[in-house]
Parts: sequence; C-alpha cells; structure tokens
Amino acid sequence: MKKYIGVLCSMLIPFLSFSQEKDSLDLQKIQHLETVIVTGNKKTDPVFSEEVKSVSEKNVQPKNVADLFQNINGFTPIKRGNYAIEPSFRASQYEQLNIQYDGGTKAMYACPNRMDPITTHVVPEEIEKIEIIKGPYSVRYGATFGGIVNFITQKPDYENLGLHGSVSGGYETNGNSYVTALQLNQVTKKYDIHGKIGYRDFGNYEDGDGTEIPSSFRSTDYGIKVGYNLTDNQRVQAHWRQSFGRDVLHAGLPMDTDYDNSSMITVDYKADALGSFLKSFTAKAYYSYVDHLMTNFERPSFMMMEASSAVEATTFGGKLEWKLKPLETFTVYTGLDVYNVARDGSRIRKVKRDMMGNPLEMPMVFEDKVWQDSYVHDYGLFAESKWFLDSSSILTAGLRYDWVLSDIQDPEADFAEMYDLKKRTENNLSATVSWKKLLSKGFQLEAAYGRGVRSANMIERFINHFTIGQDPYEYIGNPNLDAEVNHQFEIGFQGKVASEEEKETFEYSANFYYSFYENYIVGIVDESLTRKYMPNSEPVHPKVFQNLDKAYKTGLEVSARIGFFKDYFLKAEAAYVYAKNEDLNESLPLTPPFTSRLYLGAEKAKYWWNVQYNMVSKQDNIAESFGETTTPGYQTLDLKAGIQVFKKLTLGVAALNVLDETYYNHLNFSFTNQANFGRVPINDPGRNFSVFVQYQF
Repeated sequence: MKKYIGVLCSMLIPFLSFSQEKDSLDLQKIQHLETVIVTGNKKTDPVFSEEVKSVSEKNVQPKNVADLFQNINGFTPIKRGNYAIEPSFRASQYEQLNIQYDGGTKAMYACPNRMDPITTHVVPEEIEKIEIIKGPYSVRYGATFGGIVNFITQKPDYENLGLHGSVSGGYETNGNSYVTALQLNQVTKKYDIHGKIGYRDFGNYEDGDGTEIPSSFRSTDYGIKVGYNLTDNQRVQAHWRQSFGRDVLHAGLPMDTDYDNSSMITVDYKADALGSFLKSFTAKAYYSYVDHLMTNFERPSFMMMEASSAVEATTFGGKLEWKLKPLETFTVYTGLDVYNVARDGSRIRKVKRDMMGNPLEMPMVFEDKVWQDSYVHDYGLFAESKWFLDSSSILTAGLRYDWVLSDIQDPEADFAEMYDLKKRTENNLSATVSWKKLLSKGFQLEAAYGRGVRSANMIERFINHFTIGQDPYEYIGNPNLDAEVNHQFEIGFQGKVASEEEKETFEYSANFYYSFYENYIVGIVDESLTRKYMPNSEPVHPKVFQNLDKAYKTGLEVSARIGFFKDYFLKAEAAYVYAKNEDLNESLPLTPPFTSRLYLGAEKAKYWWNVQYNMVSKQDNIAESFGETTTPGYQTLDLKAGIQVFKKLTLGVAALNVLDETYYNHLNFSFTNQANFGRVPINDPGRNFSVFVQYQF
C-alpha cells in the first residue's frame, strides 16, 4: 500500500505549482471532493443518468443502503434477510453493477454467501444522494457491465462556519427496532471536519400472517471526514469510517454472522482552474478491509456438525483523472484507475454425528479453504470526450482498456486437479457512444450504445464446492472463464410542460433498451462430478460456472407526474424487463417481475405527505435451473408524512404495508437451514409503523 501512496504523491507534486499562476477561484466551487456524476445540468450530465436525493425521514428506517432503492424505478432488492440486501437493476446484480462511494471508493464482501455486500458497510443516514447511470455509458468510473451506482456521502454545509450538527433517532413497531445517530461539523475557511456516529438495533419482524422471520441484527458505525483547502484552487480530503455488525441472522442463508468488521479510508485531492487547456486534476486513493465470522451455532445442522468460517477481504485502489479542453466545444476526461481485491479464509467443521445420527466417540475436524488465498487486480486506462455539436446537442464517446490479473495461491488439492492453475492475464476493451438533443426547453431526446465488459468475480473463478446460490447446489468456480460482454442499446426521452407560474406541471419520461450478451456466466450442473460435502444429500451433482453464448434482455421504464395547486402531485411509474437464456431455453436468473407504483402527495415548505400504492405482477418467466419457481403478484399500500415542527426539528412518520399483506418478491431468497421453515421464499414484513425525529443545532 505504501508503494501506491508514494506513486500517487509523486504524481501530485508537479500540479501544486499551477496554483501560483491561476486566477483566484471561489472556494465554494471546489469544495465538493466527493466525485459526482450528475451535476444537475441536463446538457452535460451523462445520458440516461438519474439523481435521487436520500432523505432519511422519507425512507423510514432503512435497514441498510440497499433499502434506499425501494422506490427507484427499475430497481428491485435482493433479500437474504434484514441485513444482507443488495440492489438489482434491470436483471443485473452483484458485480454486474458498478457500485461505489464518492466516485470510486469500494469495499468488497468477505463472505462467499454475500452476507456483507458493499451496501452494509456504510449506513444509509450517511448517504446524501444516489447517482445512477443506467447502462455501460461511461468509461470514467471503472469497468462497467450493467450500470453505475454512485453513493455520495454527506458533507458539511460549507457556508455555515463554526460548530453545528444534528442528532436523530427512529423507531419501528414491527421488530421493535430503533436507530440513533449523532453528527457534528466544524467548518472554517481553511479546513472542515465532519464526524458521525450511529447505532442501529433491528429485531425479528413478523410477516402479514404474524409469522416471526429470523432477521435481527445490531450495528455500530462511525466516520470522520477532514478537508483542507491548500489554496484557492486546491483541496485535499481524507475520510475514515468503520462499521461493526453483530449477531446478524440471515433467514435465507445457511449460517449467521457473529461479527462483520469493516474499515475504509479514502484520500482525495483536487486542483481546479489550472489553465485554458488543462482545466482540472483529481486523484483518489482508498483502502478497505473486511473481517467476517459466520457460524451455524444457532441452526439445526449444529446438532450434526459445528461450522465456523473466518474470512477476510482486502480492497485497495485509486484513480487519477485529467480534464482537458483543447477546444471551446470539446472536453476530454482521461486517466487511469486501479481496483484490486484479495480474499482468504477457511471454514472449520467439527463433525459430531455419523450419517445415521449416532454420536461419534471422537468428533472429526476438517478445514476447508474458502477463498484459497486468491486475488483479482484490475488496472484501467480510459478516455471520454464530450463534443458540443451545437447549442442544443452533445455527442459523448469513450474508450476503456482493462488489464486484469488473477491468481490462486493456496488451492485445495481437488481444485488443483480440475484445472491447470497459473497466473492469468486478461485484456478487456470497453466503449460507448451517446447523443443527447434538447429539442426544446422542456423536451430532451437521448440515444446510446455501450459495450460493457466484466471479468469473472472471485466466486465465479475460485469457489470450491460451497453452497452460495438461491438453490441447494454446491458450486465450483472456473478460473478460465471469459469476460462477460454486454452490448446495450437504449433510446429515451423526457419532457416537462408547465403553466407560467408552474402551478400546474406535467412531467414524463420513457426509456427503451435492448442488450445481447457474450460469454454470460452461469452455474451449470456437471453430472460427471459429485458433491464434496454431505455426499448423500440432494442434489448430488454440483454446478460449475461456465460461459453461455446466447442470452439477451430487453425492457422499458416509463413515468408520468402531474403537479397541481403548485405543491401537490400525482405520479405513476412502471418498469419491465424480459431476459432470455437461449442456451438453456429459460429466463436469466433473478429477473424481476413487472412493477408499477402510484403516488399521491404534497411537498410543502413545512410539511410533506404521500400515499404510495405498489403493484407487483406474477413472475412466471423463471430460471428453473437456478432453483426459481413461479411467484405470485401482490399489492401493498404505504403512507408517509413529515413535518418541520419548528426550524430545527423535523418529524417523520409512516405506516408501511397498511393492509398487512403477506407477500414476497421474486428476488427474495428462500429459508435455508432454519428450524420450523421449509425451503420457501422469505416473506417481507407485515404492517409496520415508524417514527423518525431529527434535531439540528
């Protein structure tokens, strides 16, 4: 790590001299070192991008960051319990989505069952907004296959000098759950400090039938962000955060989390207003470490066998980017980035009974290598240009090259027998071109093509006879997988019509997309192999990750919003995706059903409220080889409201699933190794009331 920091510092030093020659710049214009994708400028923002403000009292006690996606059109949560929730977008999930914080920081999971995805390592109250690019339409933010999700963390109010902050708390009736948080900011013209600490305790919730779902967890999080303004046009910032998860129950996974400790540090630098040709320079370096322990001590299988897995993941990387402007109408962003992941750890099994259930006089102890001490390193070069064709249209084109290195350093004997293991090098080329046209003040047309490339993740490469999917199969990795390629085409429009004083408005949008895939990665049953663990259990034959040749998806998202009486609105939105695996003649796994929502509400200066009606259709386009079954449709009703009691005190209340519906989404995992539950999907919470209070000082 010292080597990378040294290289970064050496590259920064030459740029410091620019500050003596440039005009003075308003300090507020460069304070925002949390790299943003969406600037609020329709003309210059990436095509098919979206910004979603994250307001805690409106999201009603989100369990983790993935809960913030519940009401974003096109997103569906993948749920394994109340803690390990991840977003799926247009049937892309996991590493198919490029999820990051503040324009590049990543913290990858240590658990092969994804008990600790990136969305668990930062609390939702820390997120100021979410930025989304809906396909592989930018090459500036790392290798991207299905889309980019950028979480922007909170920062101080730089115009409010001195000490200020907030204290907040919330409570949910379903699960007897509560959250607390304290935030402090010290702001001066030269430096600023932002600190936050929080604690959340969620109990087991009940579904609509009153059945208790094992899903409790506790977590403590804190972070501190320090920024220093070197000159009028230069700033450096460091962000340190830690998260500690405890006693996490995972209803849809075979084990529970005893502890999950993560640490992240990020250092950012920016120099702006450097000249007429070189406009700005930014640099980022980050490091994260996740220490995870999972056990089956509270599961039925404990009677036969004790199991505990201590695993760890290290992620580090960074980015250098230069903004060049060779012409007044032509801007180029170019640079390099690094994204490296390494994992290790093992599972200890103590077998206490034989296959007939008889106690063994001397329990047998085994050690299974989970990650086999492996790594994947990605070094990328990119260039992306924006060309203003005229005052109302812009053409964007980008090219990216990724040099990917992977290796396994401590393989199990049986895994080494399957493959000729050696260090592997891959060369991936990504590209995009897009066009945006403002046809009138209120109407915009967009079109794009993206070639997104994703090398196999470490589960797909190196897992060895572990149950890691929604189904009960053992999975075996394949270190020789080709990289997935997504050729995505999209066209869309958005518009707004308003009265002179904007008391009445009509906003609308629609996106249509089509993707065809090369080398799509899925697990396929290999009947020449047999289970390694519990060999007499079904299914006998494991799955091995392989590439498919023929797969595609297509879909759309539409929305319309009518504003009336200035502060009131009626909104409707819908999302549909159809995916096909032509090799196996079935759907691609984890394809969400058709989803639509209706909203009626008001947004006043002192209060807001809305009624939300959610409609999710039956999903019978399924991947049977993935263990999927047809899931029924459902409808739920949510009521939410908030009020500014006085200037510094805000109160939010909600009633979720008011009709107490018993339901589950198609992407919910099924119960696994749980007492009193068969292998059926996990139901979502029944009726739930909540309250959230925030006081600013």
